[in-house]
Amino acid sequence: MPLAKVLTVSDGVDAGVRDDRSGRALVARLNDAGYEIAEHRVSADGVDAVADALRSMTEGFAGLVVTTGGTGFGPRDLTPEGTRAVIEREAPGMAEAIRRVSDADHRGFGMLSRAVCGTRGLALICNTPGSSSGAVEALDVILPAVAHALDLLAGGHPH
Repeated sequence: MPLAKVLTVSDGVDAGVRDDRSGRALVARLNDAGYEIAEHRVSADGVDAVADALRSMTEGFAGLVVTTGGTGFGPRDLTPEGTRAVIEREAPGMAEAIRRVSDADHRGFGMLSRAVCGTRGLALICNTPGSSSGAVEALDVILPAVAHALDLLAGGHPH
């Protein structure tokens, strides 16, 4: 069974004044897709808080790490910067797929996403929006490629 971790990035959830709907939605969707949830953590917004959480969550971990929240234009929306501080290689195609699916309703808001996807060691990290529907929609678009990506990270399919 593949492993996954979820990181909710939100000052409000971290302070206990906001409900973590998107984190729970990601956990439920990952469970439905056959993933074992190894951890579900909450972090405050901010580059250092996100980077510290991701470093800790990926240390010695082989699997998918999905973040929710902090990918927009708000002053504390710094999840992409925290993610870039820890990833070793970006996976721009996955981030672009997330932006494309977010534009499927033709409102054009997907272009406002600053989400990043990339690898650290044997972990694949992907940022998703902070809304529960947006987070699950983003996860659904990348899930078909995740197993293959993790296999490649682990050294499978030598060329």
